Amino acid sequence: MLKLMYITNRPDIAQIAETAGADRIFVDMEFIGKDQRQKGLDTVKSHHTIDDVRVIKNAVESAQVLVRVNPIHDALPDYPSSGDEIDGAVAAGADIVMLPFFKTVAEVRSFLDFVGGRTRTMLLVETPEAVAQIDDILALPGIDEVHIGINDLSIGYGLPFMFQLLADGTVEQLCFKFRRKGIPYGFGGIASLGNGLLPSEYVIREHYRLGSSCAILSRSFCDVTKVKHVGIINKMFLKGVREIRELEEECELHARYFWDNEAEIRRQVAQITARMRTEGGK
Repeated sequence: MLKLMYITNRPDIAQIAETAGADRIFVDMEFIGKDQRQKGLDTVKSHHTIDDVRVIKNAVESAQVLVRVNPIHDALPDYPSSGDEIDGAVAAGADIVMLPFFKTVAEVRSFLDFVGGRTRTMLLVETPEAVAQIDDILALPGIDEVHIGINDLSIGYGLPFMFQLLADGTVEQLCFKFRRKGIPYGFGGIASLGNGLLPSEYVIREHYRLGSSCAILSRSFCDVTKVKHVGIINKMFLKGVREIRELEEECELHARYFWDNEAEIRRQVAQITARMRTEGGK
């Protein structure tokens, strides 16, 4: 099953999401440069804080707390440097720290050094520059997970619709590289079933075809800035997550046919090559 992530700094919504089956609560501290690159777009700009990390960590029981920090940066007049920001997130209880919008191997290396193995790490691949250097980036030790941010990545490539990256093979090529490295990965966000310009059920099936292990429940899954009644929000989460899980069961039934076939190929090839080595040694 996919690890489902939901962005919020509200403890009541975090508890609703966790109870409904969300695996990770996503505290989003990123703000540096985000307004400029997403100017005029209807995107989520949260600007959560270290205090939010602490509040969410205390609010949930089993869900992991994922914290997206800012891109690698020096100290600003009113904001700490990357190293201090990551230290604060770890001290506040982050289970996973995510690095967004990196472009170089050096940035990723700095991030991994700042985390220093104290929590799990996740890279958010969302720039064409990162894609171009992905082999060198993946060679670095200490990367626990990778997520493809198809919204910003599509902006970087000048594409009008983020899911073009699914159709043109970009996401598939990256997933192949992650899989070869044995690094768990995911991509994009998903709405409730039947919703989204590209209906969510098609996207979920692609997650299974590509071997993805996590996805973000998008704002359109449940927009708590528009739905104010907590009881209605609770119903939306319970219904939405249940329908996603039911579709996943269907996906797993079909995918298992090919997973089992792949495992059988590996088993038989190993037997054949072992026999050939034995016969060749006679």
